[in-house]
Amino acid sequence: MTTSTTPGTLLTPRQVADRRAHSPHISMFGRMLLRAAVLRRRRAASALLAMIVAAAVATAMMNLYVDVQAKLRTEFRSYGANVVIVAKDGQSLPADALARVESVLGAKTLAVPFSYAVARTANGQSVVVVGIDFARARQLNHWWKVSRWPSAPNEALIGMRAAAVVSPGTSPNHQPFELTFQGKGIQLAPAGMLQTGAGEDSRIYIDQAEFQTWTGIAPSTIEVAANGTAAEVGTSIRELAQLLPSSDVRPVRQIMEGEANVLNKTRATLYASATLVVLTSALCVLATLIGWVFDRRRDFAIMKALGASERLVNGFFAAEAAALGVVGAIFGFFIGIGVAVWIGRVNFHAPVVPRFSVFPYVLAGSVAVALLSAILPIELLRRVQPAIILRGE
Repeated sequence: MTTSTTPGTLLTPRQVADRRAHSPHISMFGRMLLRAAVLRRRRAASALLAMIVAAAVATAMMNLYVDVQAKLRTEFRSYGANVVIVAKDGQSLPADALARVESVLGAKTLAVPFSYAVARTANGQSVVVVGIDFARARQLNHWWKVSRWPSAPNEALIGMRAAAVVSPGTSPNHQPFELTFQGKGIQLAPAGMLQTGAGEDSRIYIDQAEFQTWTGIAPSTIEVAANGTAAEVGTSIRELAQLLPSSDVRPVRQIMEGEANVLNKTRATLYASATLVVLTSALCVLATLIGWVFDRRRDFAIMKALGASERLVNGFFAAEAAALGVVGAIFGFFIGIGVAVWIGRVNFHAPVVPRFSVFPYVLAGSVAVALLSAILPIELLRRVQPAIILRGE
């Protein structure tokens, strides 16, 4: 007698028996796993759903961990500078101070020089005038409420309180005004109003080049929005202090400490949320596996009665749990990627880059959670006595 598998190929009964002898356990093992899942679909579905949720949360947390920190730092940069460089003893900064700062922090770092002078209005009142680069200042201080930024020569940005000084009783939006510094006057036209609720409201801002031509005063302050962690910013501050020994380089404590607190709390929240979901999923899987043991006591008793070793039965049960972990990790990973992308768009209006390198960690974690959840059910399984179960007791 011969057996044909493909046209032109015949196998003898001995060859067929040899082939089956090499893989009976593997094929039977796989069929038993599949049958157990099919016959107990509801329990398998509940455990699988728990593993998918845990894997999805872990994936989203890992993807957001790096992106959230970077995006939060970007958000904090919109609140202004976190490092201030001030010339000592009322002096001006070196002419190349801005270039030195950018050489240390990189061209992408935003640094804005400021010049200050106290001028007098036409009626003799004093007002602080600041020379700035409007393009840089607009990028640095997103939190400023500005009706319109200056765009033409001799236009000024006027703080809300300074408006009452330069144009008392009239609207500063249309009336030009004159300022005098050390006997030299300048005619300015209001471009827009500035409101911050702080000292900026009492100042008048004009273009840096026009300011220096008028007063001859070079920048004495540089405000810097330095990127990086608190440690990296601290290192940059030390480097700047060495590079500009005649200047006082200090962090803006409110910004630095606020940023560090928010990042730490965000990190802790991500970890706590992921841990809570994983523990809840593990309890759900544990309850499901315990239910499997009680529902299938007769099946396991028959396996033991037919000669299945304790190791084989335990291995079969652990394989079922591990299979749940693998399938849950695969589905949960892609769901977690989608959740991370959605969170990035909704909260930060920027995409979160999927990190497929975290999949091995999600897979290993899911299998580990499933196997840990199977420890107690396996211990209950070891106590199954075939003689007592098969007698119906």
